[in-house]
Order: sequence, then C-alpha cells, then structure tokens
Amino acid sequence: MTEKLIRGRLLSFRRAPLSLTDTESYAYEHDGALLVTDGRIAATGDYAAVKAKASQDVEEIDHRPHLILPGFIDMHLHFPQMQVVASYAANLLEWLNTYTFPEECRFVETDHAARIATHFYDELLRHGTTTAVAYCSVHKTSADAYFAEALKRGMCMVGGKVMMDRNAPQGLLDTPEMGYDETRQVIADWHGKARCHVAITPRFAITSTPAQMKAAQALAEEFPDLFIQTHLSENHEEIRYTCELYPEATDYTDIYARYGLLGRKTLLGHAIHLSEREADALSETGAVAVHCPTSNLFLGSGLFPMKALTRREKPVRVAVATDIGGGSSYSMLRTMDEAYKIQQLLGERLNPLESFYLMTRGNAEALSMADDIGTLEPGTHADLVVLNAASTPAMKLRMETVKTLPEELFLLQTMGDDRAVVETYVAGKEMKSSL
Repeated sequence: MTEKLIRGRLLSFRRAPLSLTDTESYAYEHDGALLVTDGRIAATGDYAAVKAKASQDVEEIDHRPHLILPGFIDMHLHFPQMQVVASYAANLLEWLNTYTFPEECRFVETDHAARIATHFYDELLRHGTTTAVAYCSVHKTSADAYFAEALKRGMCMVGGKVMMDRNAPQGLLDTPEMGYDETRQVIADWHGKARCHVAITPRFAITSTPAQMKAAQALAEEFPDLFIQTHLSENHEEIRYTCELYPEATDYTDIYARYGLLGRKTLLGHAIHLSEREADALSETGAVAVHCPTSNLFLGSGLFPMKALTRREKPVRVAVATDIGGGSSYSMLRTMDEAYKIQQLLGERLNPLESFYLMTRGNAEALSMADDIGTLEPGTHADLVVLNAASTPAMKLRMETVKTLPEELFLLQTMGDDRAVVETYVAGKEMKSSL
C-alpha cells in the first residue's frame, strides 16, 4: 500500500453554483489535506483531522498557499491536430480542407502517431488536464497510439477512431464496413483497459454516408454503455451543406436522432446554432452540448448561448472544451476566459465559481463519471491540479488586492495559463514536474 498526504487549500464542488455567493455549492478548506492511498482519495478535509488518519511515516507534500482542485477535464479536442493549431483560414470548412485533413493523413504512420501522442499528453498535463475526450484520426494506428499513452500514464481518457467515408482526401476515408470493424477492434483492444474508454466517433454527418451512419447505429446498439461523439451545428455553411446531404431529415440534429445516436452519453461538439426544436431534442435525450469557446471565436463560428440553453424550460446539458486544434489553447483556464467573454457579448454573466465547476465536477457529470473524477470526495481517483494565482509578476501584483476566493478564481481564469499550474497529479502521482 502506498500512502501520501497532500496539503494545501482545497476546493471541490458539490453541485452547480446558483450565484457568486452560493457557498453551499462547494467545499473549501483553508488548511486542508488529502490522504491518498493507492491512487485514490482516502480522506479529505481539515489538515489536522486528515493527518490523524494517516500512518506515522506517511509521505507529506505541502503545497500551501496554493489551491488544490480536481484535475481539469477537457470534453472535446482532436489528438491529430497538434500541428494545425494557429493555422490561418476564413472558416471551418476551409480550415478543414486546407490544413486539418492533410495533417490527419499522416497518422497512418505508427511512429508519427506515437510521437504526437507523447507531446499531446505532455501538453494536457502541463496545463492541469487529467481527463480528456478526443477524436483520433480515421486510422486505427492513431487510436492505438492514443490509448497506449493513456495506459502508460494511468490517465482516465475517452477517445475514438474517427469514422468518415466521404468528403475528405482518399487517405482519410474508410468504408462503412471498415469503420464498423476497426471501431469494434478498438473497443476490444482498449475499452475498459485500466482507465480507457472508447467512444463511437462518426466525425460529422458531412463526412459519413447514410450507410456509415447505420454502421455507427449498429455499434451504439451493440455497445450501449459507450460514449458517442460527433459535431453539430458549428457553422452556418456546415449546417446548410449537411441538410442538403440528408434532405429527409427535419434538421441537423434530426440526422443523428434518426440513427439512434442521441442519448445521455452523446457528446455533441459546438451545437451553437440550434433551433428550439433541436434544443428540445437534446434536452429530451440528455445529449450534451459541448462548448468550445476558443475554437468558435478563432474560426468565427458564432457565440454559444450557454445561459439560454441551461435556463430554458427544457434545459440542455452543457460541457466545456478546448477543441484543439481549431481551439487555440490547451489551457482550460484560457478556455473559460473566452467562455466568459462570449457570455458578456450575449449580455449574460458567467461567474468564476461556475467556470471552475464546469472544468471539474460539471464536465465529470456530463461524462457520468462524477463518482470517480471531478471532485475531491473519498473514493475518487486522486487526479488533481495545484494552482498558484501569483504565478506571474502581473498576477502576483493583482493578488495583493484580491480579498475573496471568487476573486482569486477569476484572476486565475482571466490571467492564468500553464504557468499557474504548480503540479498535476494523476492517481496521486506527480506528473507535471516530471515532464
């Protein structure tokens, strides 16, 4: 048995905050500690009380005065797109055809996929992200590299081999049969292995024929516990073209509904431009709209109406994500800074308690994994991020006038990046310091 005592200021959410003054929504310990046993949290709370439960020779790590939170969770990004971040393009479809699709063709090469996987996980950990939901390329080699690296680092990761059989370069196309067979093999090889979770991944309706959508449906029926991830209503031109390809569908969302792909484990990237009917469909099925603010702004796709979706009579479940490489930062802090600005432009407010809830427990709940990640509750994996709100000279100066916890969180969200991440733990193991 391995045991570790991690000391610092603890912050973990019990539920979504209702307001900036909703102190019942979170647990905060000014001088707290986590007792970690064999990678899981055995006890949490006041330092003295938790230390009394530890063995006499327990290893103790003191992170005071820094904040210790559950590790960040990134709900939508693309593992093969590390080398297309910051590619200049006018819109989504131009960006895909000019940069992204040619880059993804390289992931047929095992060595290239393995090399990028190493860098990918390094960046996640450098920025405090301990769980992510990623698209691999169409090649099984990319999924193998992705999950092999997750296994090596002991991380809880969701991913899938992309299914796409049209409207892309020849080197990125499979067939309905190949998409089905290779996804099934990825499931057999990786799903449930350590902390790996496979997602059924038709890229989006533009790149899948009806025959391939039926193949995705067959997989979903065979493996109802698996996640399903795809894209929805990111950009007006995409919506128009998609609906032309599926004229029998009522709208874009109806395409996925017709193939049985909407449910509580369905993760829909973007979902910016939804009609009331589509929002109702997401609400009724429990599907999750995944907000990707830096990507939406970078590609000019639109402003995601987060508040409007979550407060409607039929609320839509919402999560947040970086969307690398349409997104421009691996940092969930930078991501929520942009999410805040989008809500400002829509005349709404996103307070820092909500932001940190979304990055941790909120995203864990969207994955139906809050009993294992996203909190500091006993029994959960000790996936942690340690944050320093005075990590840069400008932040240190601003911290001189910070008086409250929400003010500190807002400073971290507004000015923080990977420099604010002191350490990242995966199952109680220090990961950032070893990079």
